[in-house]
Amino acid sequence: MITLIKLEVLRVLRNRRYLVFTLVLPVVLYSVMVGAYGKAGSLDGVSVKEYFMVAMATLGTVSASMTTNANRIALERKSGWARQLRLTALPGYGYVVAKIASTAASTLPAILVVFALAYGQGVRLSVSEWLLLGLTLWLGGFVFAGLGVALGYSAAPDSIQPIIMIVYTVMLILGGTYGQIGGSFGSFAKWTPMALYNELGRVAQTGSSVGVGTLAAVLGYAVAFIGLAAFLYQRDRREA
Repeated sequence: MITLIKLEVLRVLRNRRYLVFTLVLPVVLYSVMVGAYGKAGSLDGVSVKEYFMVAMATLGTVSASMTTNANRIALERKSGWARQLRLTALPGYGYVVAKIASTAASTLPAILVVFALAYGQGVRLSVSEWLLLGLTLWLGGFVFAGLGVALGYSAAPDSIQPIIMIVYTVMLILGGTYGQIGGSFGSFAKWTPMALYNELGRVAQTGSSVGVGTLAAVLGYAVAFIGLAAFLYQRDRREA
């Protein structure tokens, strides 16, 4: 299984979709958003540059999980590669674990690229704050790695792309990636996976305490997504 994980990481890093959605897109959007919100001064208690640093880093990690990984799974199902792996000595859970692990590894560059850009824009944190924020965002990405695998098995390979893009787009909007959501709708949106992910980043960034409800919700999403991924994988295996 270790060999498969190494292979998956190399395949992801060489993927053009990965480069565009995980590395290029967050950088471009960061520059656009900072320019658009520059006069606002601050958002959610932090500077605009710091707010979108977290938002674009989380966007990169989620893009690696949902657009890159889920699409690759769909292609592998269509080509028969997933079926071939089932004929090997790889454990039944090995494929899912390898996909989640390789996605988690590929999210680090997305976080570091945005951090470097934000630093160039004048964002300054202590070494411990950078490390804590980076670790928090990386660990939080495991939640969406599970969701990416689940989406890859959610429907027939030829019809997965629209599902992925709809879920991805809605999550970014509700998660506050493009700015804060206020009012009564914001009370609902703050409990969506992406919003909670961004909140964890703000907590690590500002040093404030994280609520028990937030942690419970994040863990709940992680268990639900990974469990769903395992269930859909087994369903696909039975139908193959």
